[in-house]
Amino acid sequence: MAGKTKFKIVYVVLESQYQSSLTKACDAINSGKEAVAVEAVGYLLEELRNPAVFEQFKADVADANIFIGSLIFVQELADKVVEVLTPNRDRLDAVLIFPSMPEVMRLNKVGSFTMANLGQSKSVIGEFMKKKKKENGSSFEEGMLKLLRTLPKVLKFLPSDKAKDARSFMMSFQYWLGGSPQNLESMLLMLAKDFVVGANVSANAIAEPVLIPDKGIWHPMAPGNSVFDTNEDYMEWYDKVHCPAAGINPKTAVTIGLILQKSHINTKDECHYVALISELEARGAKVVCIYSGGLDFSGPVEEYFYSKSKVVADSVINLTGFALVGGPASQDHPKAVAALTKLNKPYICAVPLVFQSFEEWQRSELGLHPIQVALQISLPEIDGAIEPIIFAGREGATGRSVPLSDRVELLANRALKWANLSQKTNAEKKISITVFSFPPDKGNVGTAAYLDVFGSIFAVMTEMKKKGYNVGEMPKDAKELMEMVLHDVNAQISSPELNVAYKMSVSEYERLCPFAADLEENWGPAPGHLNTDGKDLLIYGKNMGNIFIGVQPSFGYEGDPMRLLFSKSASPHHGFAAYYTYLEKVFDADAVLHFGTHGSLEFMPGKQVGMSSTCYPDRLINQVPNLYYYAANNPSEATIAKRRSYASTISYLTPPAENAGLYKGLKELGELVSSYQNLRENSQRGAAIVNSIVSSARTCNLDKDITDLPSESDDAKTFSLEERDLVVGKVYRRLMEIESRLLPCGLHTIGVPPSAEEAIATLVNIAGIDRPEDNIKALPRIIADSIGRNIEDIYRQANAGVLTEVTLLQKITEATRMSVRAMVMRSTDSEGRVTQVNAFMKTGMNFFNGFTGGSPERKALSEAGFNKVAEEDLTVLFDYLEFCLKQVVADNEVGSLLDALDGKYIVPGPGGDPIRNPDVLPTGKNMHGLDPQSIPTSAAVDVAKVVVDRLLERMKLDSGAYPQSVAFTLWGTDNIKTYGESLAQVLMLVGVRPVADSIGRVNKLELIPLETLGRPRVDVVVTCSGVFRDLFINQMNLLDRAVKMAAEADEPLEMNFVRAHAIQQAKEFGISVRDAATRVFSNAAGSYSANVGLTLENGGWENEKQLQDQFINRKGFAFNADKPGQMDLQTDLFKSSLKKVDLTFQNLDSSEISLTDVSHYFDSDPTKVVGTLRDDKKKPNSFIADTTTANAQVRSLAETVRLDARTKLLNPKFYEGMLNSGYEGAREITKRLKNTMGWSATSGEVDNFIYEDANDVFIKDEAMRQRMLDTNPNAFRDMVTTFLEANGRGYWDTSDENLELLQELYQEVEDRIEGV
Repeated sequence: MAGKTKFKIVYVVLESQYQSSLTKACDAINSGKEAVAVEAVGYLLEELRNPAVFEQFKADVADANIFIGSLIFVQELADKVVEVLTPNRDRLDAVLIFPSMPEVMRLNKVGSFTMANLGQSKSVIGEFMKKKKKENGSSFEEGMLKLLRTLPKVLKFLPSDKAKDARSFMMSFQYWLGGSPQNLESMLLMLAKDFVVGANVSANAIAEPVLIPDKGIWHPMAPGNSVFDTNEDYMEWYDKVHCPAAGINPKTAVTIGLILQKSHINTKDECHYVALISELEARGAKVVCIYSGGLDFSGPVEEYFYSKSKVVADSVINLTGFALVGGPASQDHPKAVAALTKLNKPYICAVPLVFQSFEEWQRSELGLHPIQVALQISLPEIDGAIEPIIFAGREGATGRSVPLSDRVELLANRALKWANLSQKTNAEKKISITVFSFPPDKGNVGTAAYLDVFGSIFAVMTEMKKKGYNVGEMPKDAKELMEMVLHDVNAQISSPELNVAYKMSVSEYERLCPFAADLEENWGPAPGHLNTDGKDLLIYGKNMGNIFIGVQPSFGYEGDPMRLLFSKSASPHHGFAAYYTYLEKVFDADAVLHFGTHGSLEFMPGKQVGMSSTCYPDRLINQVPNLYYYAANNPSEATIAKRRSYASTISYLTPPAENAGLYKGLKELGELVSSYQNLRENSQRGAAIVNSIVSSARTCNLDKDITDLPSESDDAKTFSLEERDLVVGKVYRRLMEIESRLLPCGLHTIGVPPSAEEAIATLVNIAGIDRPEDNIKALPRIIADSIGRNIEDIYRQANAGVLTEVTLLQKITEATRMSVRAMVMRSTDSEGRVTQVNAFMKTGMNFFNGFTGGSPERKALSEAGFNKVAEEDLTVLFDYLEFCLKQVVADNEVGSLLDALDGKYIVPGPGGDPIRNPDVLPTGKNMHGLDPQSIPTSAAVDVAKVVVDRLLERMKLDSGAYPQSVAFTLWGTDNIKTYGESLAQVLMLVGVRPVADSIGRVNKLELIPLETLGRPRVDVVVTCSGVFRDLFINQMNLLDRAVKMAAEADEPLEMNFVRAHAIQQAKEFGISVRDAATRVFSNAAGSYSANVGLTLENGGWENEKQLQDQFINRKGFAFNADKPGQMDLQTDLFKSSLKKVDLTFQNLDSSEISLTDVSHYFDSDPTKVVGTLRDDKKKPNSFIADTTTANAQVRSLAETVRLDARTKLLNPKFYEGMLNSGYEGAREITKRLKNTMGWSATSGEVDNFIYEDANDVFIKDEAMRQRMLDTNPNAFRDMVTTFLEANGRGYWDTSDENLELLQELYQEVEDRIEGV
């Protein structure tokens, strides 16, 4: 290269496909005739996280001539690029930034052409372009690509240097999009000629860009590597020329649509595409491979997957890994959903590795890189994408894409299975319905959150029969169906045996299950001791025609204390593997339907996201399409099922809610309060009633909640009127808190929408929330405004027990209920159902309404005493409520399932709380979470500040000081429902503010100055659920960065407890302050929960230390933002942080799930763990934030457990509703008692009266215990056992008489179950 002018380029790209083309381009220049030589140094964006690599990057840019960057869309890495480029920009000969974050794009410099003002000011052209894009969508993007091609030709004839330089940039972008070594060679030569001093390049050495069309149909075997413009042209060649050569029958073959990234075709980096095409064609399938030069694929989908208006694809795989519209930058999900709904075929989004090499992914327990999870899994899910299978990696040395052969094979098989569903007749299809048994006990077969499982299966099978499925001999009702599954045909009702559908010999199992030998490490040789008769492996369930109703085996380690203690979860047992082997290889299922929330498959060990062939969820489900009915309020665990077991979820409603109401002593107390209000100024009778109120309140144990309630020896006659009012006000407030609490009524049956009456409580709560983003005021606010009051002031004073304000608040609540009821009744038919919603103000009715006092809603408000409500606010609200009513009573749960079984697309929708987000409705949607980089939202930060202020006020009031450290639990579903409220609470405690980047993603942080904060920074210990870890690992990164930022702030230690503790721990462990400030913990990748709930279910635990050791061992894996691809077990640091905690804290955000509804909350409660670790052995304070209503509360844990017990376990409305649901309902009652005992075990915050009152309701009442025994004897036995265990472990102190009765009942129910 002597005599040549040398220049150096440095490039940074998101993906690696340009690496090989650039290398070849540089080689061509260096061996060519031109008098220039080039050195190219390239970096993948993600590599800049590595400090050593970043230093090398700085050094390379410092002596470079040209910098090129593309798709720099990760904020913290974009910041690094800006940091290095900014001081070098003026010195560099040229800086070319192709689509990236605005702050990086502004650094463009090609001669006099810059983008320095990008996004800084409005331009007429910019606004016009935005408008046009909105109007024309994909056609706009295609127009822009055409403009990019023609503009350089136009600019060529303009005289100014600016036009010349703009042309150079545009030409460079064309060459870049062209991507081939020849195009990139021309680009580099052009830049050298125009901008590198001393470079001598002849004009004829620079070829025009050689570009394939911006969109089209591509096939690797097409003659001359040509591209087809129409589906008809393509099929003409494909069917007549290619299919005969490939041995494909074009008349009978299914067709798989593939969506490809043009840059891979341009750069000849298409090996991974060719591998999948070959795999599909080898199986006799046809393919249609489409691409687009832009990031909007909706146009090409509508153009090329149709022929003469008929859809040609039977299933579709997007191989780009990005959302259908918008790629990694900004997405248009509604547009994508519209295109895919019209196409109406299964839509798989497979994932190529971008930020890791194949080897790094294989080694990683977390699996797919967190940034890629956010960009290439979370966002496509919002489009309705399913099955994020990793199908390609990149070669470390060349950066070229390489197919992962076993993954490509799996992807092909699954796509074909989905395609075949649309080809087979319903009578031919074999469907496996899988139910769960948790804990593993016959009384628990058919477990699912709030779902009448057997009633629902019966409803689904009835519809399937109508559609022509072979369902065999249908049982006459759900009870008979249940008995067919639970018992041998000739067995008695009391038989403990499940029906055995199939016996699999060990030899058959070992032949059919390719990973059977891998299970022996944990379980020994097959058949093992679970799901076996000692000889064969037993598949429990019932075959009915082409339908198999099977019982999924349990995890297997529920009864093994040692396994429960392990920090990582064991493999599935042989019985579990045999079950899924049977479904696929013996029964030959076309699809499996997992029935209800939730089973064990998706929680089996393996990578967190991005399964490999050694991950057990992947191994077990293998190639069978997986449909999954999942509760609409649980999007986080549904997302785990989607990602780890390739489930297509179908959401189902939780049961209709209603107000808990008052009962027994609480009802009598309410009547006394009403009497007092009528006689309050009568000093004799009023005082006497106050004495009765105090006595009754104590009988109802409300003195535990109202700590300053007078004693029974105090005489209210000595109180002033104000003092009497305050006593009654505080009691009344507690009563109304119980009365207005929402509780589920019974269980939901798939396909049965709520009645009009059942919809009212949900709508009342929807009406109770302000929605400023939609300019909708909550009805309580509208009513308060009408009387010149602020609703927040009313809440605040009512919470303090001011009687007039409690009374006013209750009056507003009643008016809200009456008005919403009037709206619903207006649309209710004679059968009590809503079939058509009648509008709030029909045209032509206004005149009539004027004579009758207005609409029914307004009349209801007037009758309640509020006749001045603002018409405009009311109209906007009730228009919205009518929309919500339509959504609540709509039903597509069975319809979506049948569509999916026909090989159709399931329309996606958010999961969460329908009260906060009515878009959750109607159910029957393929549920998704949210873009993890969108939280916490600014609204969530505002709510978080209110809650944190109240928490700190309450703590200061109770203990006289701010807490120094708070132990915090973060849940996946809660953060989806609230858009990150609890996440924002953690940030608020440490005094850090989340900041959105230039394209709206929340991944920046700033320290709130102490002067603004007005208090010390509070340290935190954050325990993330396994589900939160899977869904929000980017937010764990945010939290860890926030804590480290606070720890490294140079501030007085008495004002920064984070720093104070980190400095102590740095000395204690001999590490840096930054590493000592590790506060974000969770389970090991692929493991979930502390197993405390499982241990309690099993009942064989020795003492509370066992539970505490489980919590420490399983939850002690630390997240470190400086090493984002791993989580290390750091139990010593975890314990050191926990021992400094003086407050434990959790959130309740939804009325549907409270503390005793599920075991998750106590499973992750560290209250007693902290007490054991603290030097003073003092149990910390424990608080719960309740944001289930607009009137957010911070209560002690004990207060919340009491409230939960009073509104559910002890409430006749709850337990009668459950018992009316039969078998499953009885189990729901027992579950709440067991979960109550869980809180005794982990926190010691359960009052004795809760057990005593529950014993009175369910055990001492002979008629009630007989009903429980008859409805579900196994659940009743579990209840009796729980009472005895609660007493035996010292959680419940009761009479010998009660214990003797329980012991007698235990023997009686045992005999009943055993058939004695």
